[in-house]
Amino acid sequence: MRKPTAVAAGALALTLLATSCGGAGEVEESAGADLNVSVGVTDDTVTIGTHQPLTGPASAGYLAISQGASAMFDYINDQGGVHGRRIEYLVKDDVYDPTKTVEVTQELVEGEEIFAMLGGLGTPTHSKVVDYLSEKGVPDLFPSSGALMWNDPEQYPLTYGYQVDYTKEAKILAKYVAENFPDAKVAYYYQNDDVGSDSIAGLDQYLADRVVADAGYESTAPEAVGGQISSFKEAGADLVVCACIPAFAALGILNAVGQGYQAQWVITSIGSDTPTLRALLKEYAEDDGLPVDQLLDGIITSGYLPQVNMVDDPWTRFFTEVHDKYGEGELTNTRIYGMVQAVMFAKALKAAGENPTRQSLLDAVESMEWNGPGLVPFASTAEDRGGHAGVLVQQYRAGDGEGVMEQLQEPMVTDRDGGEIVPADFDRLGPDEYDFHD
Repeated sequence: MRKPTAVAAGALALTLLATSCGGAGEVEESAGADLNVSVGVTDDTVTIGTHQPLTGPASAGYLAISQGASAMFDYINDQGGVHGRRIEYLVKDDVYDPTKTVEVTQELVEGEEIFAMLGGLGTPTHSKVVDYLSEKGVPDLFPSSGALMWNDPEQYPLTYGYQVDYTKEAKILAKYVAENFPDAKVAYYYQNDDVGSDSIAGLDQYLADRVVADAGYESTAPEAVGGQISSFKEAGADLVVCACIPAFAALGILNAVGQGYQAQWVITSIGSDTPTLRALLKEYAEDDGLPVDQLLDGIITSGYLPQVNMVDDPWTRFFTEVHDKYGEGELTNTRIYGMVQAVMFAKALKAAGENPTRQSLLDAVESMEWNGPGLVPFASTAEDRGGHAGVLVQQYRAGDGEGVMEQLQEPMVTDRDGGEIVPADFDRLGPDEYDFHD
């Protein structure tokens, strides 16, 4: 096997991914913006938009999100849409460049006259347009990022989070590690921005006294990964917690193998989609015969949405059926991520009434009792827009054939601080009971 330090420059270019994407009361109108309008709504259609990395280095990890959402909207429209209207989902390519994000968002708002923004991807990108969306009175639903700023109703009154935030996720993982690997020497490996700092805030609540090494990577410096992994090996860390996007999780694993460094990998949900990791491992090593499933065997990760390998879950079965008819490529957890966003938006749109306004959409979001599809409760109230409230813990097992995820711990929820971690307790509905299309 070729050592990871010999990865071709062309493959390494794909690693230049940035920050991941890794429900009462009436909403106060944004200053200067009239929310009692139906911009983007006709007798036959509702037009919404999003900015996504369709091309460029970030597309390798996140193109699948908009593909999943598009497939789900195609399904919804074939069922009659919502209140007789088709949902037109416009996806603009921002190449994961904040300057381009501003440009395409203005095109969506002023040129296409969208009703709402759905799932704008990334902290450094979406943060550049969140004020603009508020000023223009455009509902900003479910950004694809776990940053805390999406849960700030006072500053961003029209924005509602989606992902579990990085601190809660890391806190739950850290407690699991502390209880199940009591003698482990721990290394932190993290993206050197809010992904890392917020994750460490959760990890330190249970693992601070076990950390023997840590390293923050820059998404523009993949050549530094080898030295960072070497520092973990030299420090004697036998467990690496990786708050990483897929590119750097894959590079970390490859470099560890190349250095003969065996450690237990614990990877947060933003970087652990196994089909994505398989493809990246093959790409970076430039070795079609690379036993990638064996390299991934045993990784521990977290999740808060239905997983591809949860074959008995009713939502997984439903997403599989929709993808088989409307989707493209392999069904992955990243595609399911986008499918869930689409389902939740459609549910809110239906609750907004037969003649929806931006105000009635936001009122519906804030008063919604979200009973899925996620595995944990979801918050989108006037006071709490934190999105998904926790995660489950799982482990990938390669086996002899198709790999599977084994659930190690049931879905748990918590706060960002020192509160207790408890089982998720809510009445989760199946797709047949979920009122999200005609």
